[in-house]
Amino acid sequence: MRKQFLPYCLPLIGEEEIEEVVDSLRSGWVTTGPKVKRFEEEFAQYTGARHAIAVNSCTSALHLSLAALGVGPGDEVVVPTLTFCATANVVIHLGARPVLVDVDAEGLMNPGIAAQAIGPATKAIVPVHFAGQACDLRGLEDVARSHGIALIEDAAHAVGAVYAGKKIGTHGRCTAFSFYATKNMTTGEGGMITTSDDETATLLRRLALHGMSRDAWRRYAESGSWYYEVQEAGYKDNMTDVQASIGLHQLRRLDSFIARRREIAGRYEAAFRRFEELELPVELPERVHVYHLYPVRLKRSALRIGRSEFIEELKRRQIGASVHFIPLHRHPYYQTRFGYCAREFPMAEELYEGYVSLPLYPRMTDGDVDDVIEAVKGIVAEHRRPSIAIPMATHPAAMTAN
Repeated sequence: MRKQFLPYCLPLIGEEEIEEVVDSLRSGWVTTGPKVKRFEEEFAQYTGARHAIAVNSCTSALHLSLAALGVGPGDEVVVPTLTFCATANVVIHLGARPVLVDVDAEGLMNPGIAAQAIGPATKAIVPVHFAGQACDLRGLEDVARSHGIALIEDAAHAVGAVYAGKKIGTHGRCTAFSFYATKNMTTGEGGMITTSDDETATLLRRLALHGMSRDAWRRYAESGSWYYEVQEAGYKDNMTDVQASIGLHQLRRLDSFIARRREIAGRYEAAFRRFEELELPVELPERVHVYHLYPVRLKRSALRIGRSEFIEELKRRQIGASVHFIPLHRHPYYQTRFGYCAREFPMAEELYEGYVSLPLYPRMTDGDVDDVIEAVKGIVAEHRRPSIAIPMATHPAAMTAN
């Protein structure tokens, strides 16, 4: 038994980030300024996208991406039900309707199911790269192209992930990333939009700061001008230099963070793969999984306890855990407003009933990982259902022998 509780997730912040934040505070540039610009340039280079636009959250990134498409009243956007509410909420904020679809066994949007949900009012599909693994982007791109609609990727879990040899951030019309405190890299709060479309990038930059023709950096820098024009009814979604100060160094360490996450995931897989009571994440072909999450799926038929009790048992052993996600169709708002019900989403229901997300983050020590493994093994051993032996008299082999 651990003496101290192991939180489900903690960020890994180094002295470089702290020193960069202090430098920003001393410089006088605490809102959008030169470090945001530098962060955008380095992030675009990392992903291979032509443009990166830094914003204050992934929610804003999704909202702006859809707004730039002109999504509004009367439109529909296809969204997986197994996601955080922000993915669908932004659709509603624009006056459109989120059309929820089921997921596959890995929690990912399936191109075939997405295609069936497309109708005359569909403006975009928004796949979620669940847990840090890319969806079938080739299939989804084909679906979007054949219907003349946009592909907007929710990559909140997937910064640094790879599909078909390319980093996430270059496949769809826009890709939205999250730098929330629990993500693979963090700016505390924050997000990024990548796009390789020049016109879309220009519009996104305007929309992110009140629809103004000049941002704070251009207006107040030595070479700037006081004059600006409001060209759109925009929003207040810009990132600050204080946030970017953290992000610059987190981005430079991201690949090492991912390597450590994959190392921990490998240890979990080696420890649990022989347990018939657990189903483990699978890394699909043509992907590099960055393991933002490590959701194990409990086989209810093999255990005498359910998911909630399993999490309580982990907590009793000083191990934090979580659940990703409560599907959108289970929330009262979506049930009441849109009439969604569980029978429409059998795979999401099955995953939700069994998923437990185990701790997995670079700040964990090898000892922490050992403690999680031992805790899970102990709970499974204590609560597995006994095998039902077939009496010899009725065993088929015995009957054949007679």
